[in-house]
Amino acid sequence: MPARPALLDRLKAQIAQDGPIGVPEYFTRCLHDPRDGYYANRPALGPEGDFVTAPGVSQMFGELVGLWLMETWDRMGRPAPFRLVEMGPGDGTLMSDILRAARLLPPFLEAADLWLVEVSPVLRAAQETRLASASVRWAGRLEEVPGDAPLLLVANELLDCLPARQFVKTADGWAERVVGLGEDGELAFGLRKLGPPPMGEAARRAGGGAFSAAAEPSILPPPSAAPTPPPGGEDLAVGAILESSPAQAALGSEIGHRVARDGGAALLIDYGRATPEAGDTLQALRAHKKEGPLDSPGQADLTVWADFPSVLDAAREAGAKAPPVLTQGDFLRALGIEARAQALAAARPDRADTIARQLDRLTGAAQMGDLFKVACLSAPGLAAPLFEDEA
Repeated sequence: MPARPALLDRLKAQIAQDGPIGVPEYFTRCLHDPRDGYYANRPALGPEGDFVTAPGVSQMFGELVGLWLMETWDRMGRPAPFRLVEMGPGDGTLMSDILRAARLLPPFLEAADLWLVEVSPVLRAAQETRLASASVRWAGRLEEVPGDAPLLLVANELLDCLPARQFVKTADGWAERVVGLGEDGELAFGLRKLGPPPMGEAARRAGGGAFSAAAEPSILPPPSAAPTPPPGGEDLAVGAILESSPAQAALGSEIGHRVARDGGAALLIDYGRATPEAGDTLQALRAHKKEGPLDSPGQADLTVWADFPSVLDAAREAGAKAPPVLTQGDFLRALGIEARAQALAAARPDRADTIARQLDRLTGAAQMGDLFKVACLSAPGLAAPLFEDEA
């Protein structure tokens, strides 16, 4: 049997036949293609992998998230049962640390119906191993988690895994960034006009997906249903990029609807924007180094920044409370991470320097402390810890 084409070859063949594809389609294929997608086959977390998330930096992160969940449950009136849900749980480290911290409050553990929402079979296997002693159920989507009880949900570095459209300001207005083929037959970024579409399938495929060798290749005709760039770019210079993620907003709406309907709260932690701003945030990470997003489809992790303004707006429209975001540094300090670090260092003086570095990595302004943000979505009547005041 002949070897199946690699994702790169299949993408090039598709583009040669059908024309350029949008950045969201490319992004999704790279991460979730069932044959060669990154999360479908080779997600690599931790120091020996492609990237490290906060739970892998220190146990303190998960312990304090667990403390926030327990305090929120207490403010909810200690409902039993409640759904304890993690979306995008990685290798299970965060939930493992949350459950260890929750031993301080046995009624919380007794009332928790634990669900992990995971689409990667490789990561689900890792979670099963790490959480072997816990009673866990898995779902592929949040809608598969029963909705007849209040919800406490946490998602760390999930929003950045959801694709965004990219719009580029040109001298003639806005165009959408797309992925096509360069003169050398390799993947290349190009632009597609926004505006009234041309007539006929032949016009839609104009150029056959081939781009010139220019830095930003020649602009192609618009598709049959051209997307709209986000507002606020009127004063930007030519070449500026705006991003819009309907997928992130849709998740904000889904979670917001769920907590508004069933009660509870959700904690979303990610790197991203607290206010709308321009910029190209699409990046690929492999072995802890950045590489071009088009260099190795399916072999590197692709991410974009979380668009917290859109996520929070969508959650509010769905009926949830969504106060302004906090920085990760402020969130963890308010929960007592400095005192926790001192206690760990006192118990293990030989690791005091390591613990100090971990603390700085999680909370330092030049590390994860300012770039990473924390958002809370909650039921209208719930005053969630640290997020009592609604915007």
